Amino acid sequence: MSVHLETAGEQGPLLLCLHGIGSSSAAFAPQLAGLSAHVRVIAWDAPGYGRSDDPEKPLDLDGFADAAADVIRAHGDSAHVLGVSWGGVIALRLATRHPDLVDSLIVADSSAGSGTDEAKAAGMRARVADLAEVGPRAFAEKRGPRLVSDLAPAALVERVVDTMAGAVRLPGYGYAAASMAGADLRPELSAVTAPALVVCGDRDTVTGVEASQVLAGGLHKTAYVIVKDAGHLANQEQPERFNAWVLSHLHIVTNSRTQKG
Repeated sequence: MSVHLETAGEQGPLLLCLHGIGSSSAAFAPQLAGLSAHVRVIAWDAPGYGRSDDPEKPLDLDGFADAAADVIRAHGDSAHVLGVSWGGVIALRLATRHPDLVDSLIVADSSAGSGTDEAKAAGMRARVADLAEVGPRAFAEKRGPRLVSDLAPAALVERVVDTMAGAVRLPGYGYAAASMAGADLRPELSAVTAPALVVCGDRDTVTGVEASQVLAGGLHKTAYVIVKDAGHLANQEQPERFNAWVLSHLHIVTNSRTQKG
């Protein structure tokens, strides 16, 4: 199974970017452009998304985490991992399943999984039938605008919709939705040993501030920040603010390790 990657930067630590359930590597264009002077940035199309191959067999959350682990191993000994929404859930599982590969986490506008609430889990599963019925473009036109705040420019809304329309398909989206619907990571947050930055847009109405607070409260080595004037896709809606927090986190983590060494 071939996984499509977008890369930028030739020096510094490795940063692997994992997109949300309705997106692709295109979601990280602002990070590929804005962080590549400082770090080596890799953004994937998850298996079954965008330009990546469809999985040869169904993938659960562990399967997606293992696929991310394979990407890290192919490019270095370890990586800092940035996950947005569903990508954050994968990143957290990656950190408990392959702790030696994860230098630190940036978990943005994410949650402990949809399995924390029966209604959310049911809603996540229902999306699969919706995608099958209406197709990627109509699906994206309905869901995409909700992912940014009411302050977002029309060009960003259009880009989010186009990214989703070009990324989602079955069966990959179905595997992803099932992995989210079955996930409740609250019991394993305390097992994450990597230092973490939890980020949330102040206008995120998809996962929301409270879900990010649950993550920040459950992780041991964590900082928690709010990105002003941003919805669920804070990394795209306020990229300069978002990138500044990421660089600050990486600087702190790197310096801390240097001092300990």
